[in-house]
Amino acid sequence: MIPQKDILIDDFSYELPEDKIAYFPVSQRDQSKLLVYQNGQITDARFSDLPTFLTSDYRLIFNDSKVIHARLLVHNATGAAIEIFCLEPLKPTPEIAKAFSQSSPVTWKCLVGNAKRWKQPLSFPVDFEDKTLMITATKGECKDGAFEVTFSWPDPAITLSEWLEQYGKMPLPPYIKRAAEKDDEQRYQTVYARYDGSVAAPTAGLHFSDNVIKALNNKGIATDYVTLHVGAGTFKPVSCERIGDHYMHREQIVISKAFIDSLLTDRRKIIAVGTTVARTLESLYLIGAKLKLNRPSPFEIEQWEAYEDAELSQLDPFEALQEIQEYMALHELQTLYAATKLMIVPGYQRKITQAIITNFHQPKSTLLLLISSFLGDKWKEVYAHALSHNYRFLSFGDSNLYL
Repeated sequence: MIPQKDILIDDFSYELPEDKIAYFPVSQRDQSKLLVYQNGQITDARFSDLPTFLTSDYRLIFNDSKVIHARLLVHNATGAAIEIFCLEPLKPTPEIAKAFSQSSPVTWKCLVGNAKRWKQPLSFPVDFEDKTLMITATKGECKDGAFEVTFSWPDPAITLSEWLEQYGKMPLPPYIKRAAEKDDEQRYQTVYARYDGSVAAPTAGLHFSDNVIKALNNKGIATDYVTLHVGAGTFKPVSCERIGDHYMHREQIVISKAFIDSLLTDRRKIIAVGTTVARTLESLYLIGAKLKLNRPSPFEIEQWEAYEDAELSQLDPFEALQEIQEYMALHELQTLYAATKLMIVPGYQRKITQAIITNFHQPKSTLLLLISSFLGDKWKEVYAHALSHNYRFLSFGDSNLYL
């Protein structure tokens, strides 16, 4: 048994008062508070001050995934409300990058609220400027608490993304106990969001304004992008006593060959903007290591294999990245598609990520475990300081920079 599996989730709990949870963002993105932790010292600042804490030997990596309108509210024939939460595509393609351009029919893995009232196929209208489109949703098999739902519609010229964007609602996190509002369309989305696919925002990026990004670039601090499509599993509470009994969700990642090339030529210190980027970068290393060692399924990173296969952690990071570069060149690929279930916990040996910008996370969460892999037990000191200095917590809350 690897020791990480015996980690007790109760050791990663803290008291989070209701009034410390941010239910709305601050009026300006970059006016959130920023806690900087460096060399054992805590500094309180504003997020707009971020460039002053960094030098040109740093490189920030962002997640450019875009939050989709994943939440559908429909009614059955008797008027009972049913909520369909679209998690990930199944048919005709499981690749998120391609799923939104599909026409009828499509099948998605969905969470369903009030599922017992869904007996017959549901129909609901989507109003466009010049037409009304009727969508039919058919509930299929239930696996692991989620249903296979098939959506169909009569007009082949209209894609899934077109009607979903028109009808669906922004999927705010479950602890944001309010309905989505018009402002959430922009504020629960990063300014650099580009590729549809996430059902939750990569929230560390919500603080970045165009002005902050410009100030970083003016200071010679490099910026680049990866894509990890965030799944609803990011909010899944750890309900078991030992972390080894927790099932980590699968998330799709998309990497360009240009990004791999730049990592190999520009060797600045890397700051992950958010836990999603940290998981993506460390999964990249593991992909390269699995390619080098001829491990099966190199583009599917499992939850514990980084801990269970000692050889995977012994490769030089740049050698691992070269393996990916050579693979993409050999197969004439400009884009790499992969998936990860990697769970980063205390004891994980980071290979690519040197620092991280992140929000304050829920007690007993996998995200807090990831933060502890950076800070060790010092996370308790950092969070205690934040609670006593009126920082705002969770998705719409304030941020941290751990150098």
